[in-house]
Amino acid sequence: MTLSGSPSTPASPNVSTAQNLHDAPNVQTARTAAAERSKLIADLTDAHATTLESLLAVLRSSSTSDVAARQKATDLAAAAMVALRAVSDLDRSLTEEPVARAFERLRDDLRPLVRFGDLDVQFIEPPVNGRALPGEVAHEARAIVRGAVLALVEQPGVARVRVQWDCDGSNLLIRIRDDGPGDLDSEVPSVRQLAARVVALSGTLGVEATAGWGSEMAVSLPLDAPTASVTAAAAWGLSPRERGVLDLVASGARNKAIAEALTISENTVKFHVANLLRKVGAQTRAELAALSR
Repeated sequence: MTLSGSPSTPASPNVSTAQNLHDAPNVQTARTAAAERSKLIADLTDAHATTLESLLAVLRSSSTSDVAARQKATDLAAAAMVALRAVSDLDRSLTEEPVARAFERLRDDLRPLVRFGDLDVQFIEPPVNGRALPGEVAHEARAIVRGAVLALVEQPGVARVRVQWDCDGSNLLIRIRDDGPGDLDSEVPSVRQLAARVVALSGTLGVEATAGWGSEMAVSLPLDAPTASVTAAAAWGLSPRERGVLDLVASGARNKAIAEALTISENTVKFHVANLLRKVGAQTRAELAALSR
C-alpha cells in the first residue's frame, strides 16, 4: 500500500499537531482497556470469593453425606475452572493485539503524518499468523515507527519510506528505510531519542546508511517481559520483597501496577524503588531494569 502526501502542504507546522491528535486516541484506548481489565479483575475476585465460600459451605454441611459433598464440591470447582478460562481468554484479548491488526493501526496512525511534499510510505505486511503483540509493545512500536519516519524525512531529498514488520516468535522486528542521501547516523538527536525509547523496552536499534542509496533503521523489541537475574539480586543483598519489586520494574510496570500486583501501597513501592536504585547504583528506572538482567 502506498500513501502519498499533499504536495502543497508544508511538513513542519503539522507534524507535532498530527502526532498529538493520534497519540490522544491511543491513550484513550489504553485507558479504556485498563478500565475494562480493572473491572474484569474485580469481577473475578468476587467470583472466586463466592466459589470458595460455596465450597466451604458444602464441606462444612452436616446435612450432606461425604459422597454428595464430594460431588457438589467437584461440580463447583469444575464450573469455576470453566469460568476462569473464559475470563483468561477475555483478559488476553484486552492485553494482546494481533500483529496484523497492530500494523493496520500503524497505517492509520501514519496517514495524517504523510504530508511531506511527494513522500510515499510503502508498507510490507507482517505474517497474518504472526504472534500477537502485548498491548504495550504494539503501542510503543507504532510510536517508534512514527518517530523514525519523522527522523528520516528530516533529511533532504527523501521521497519514499518503506516500513516493514516481522516477528521471529520472540521479538517484533521493524525496518524503516528511505531513499535519501544515506548519511543518517545514530548521533542525530531524533535518532538518539528513539534509541532511548527502544532501550527502555529492552530492545535494540541500529542505523545503517549507504551514501547515495539511503538509510535504514532496524529495531528489535522483545515480546516477553524480562525477569530480574536471581544471581544479581542476591549479589545486591535484596530482600524477597525487593526482588519482587525489581522483577516488576524490569517488566516495565509502573508504581500503581506494582502496588496492585504485590498488594502494597504506592508509597511503599516508591520506598522500595528508591532503595533499589541506591543498592544497585542506578539513576533511573530504565537503568535499573537494564542492570537487573
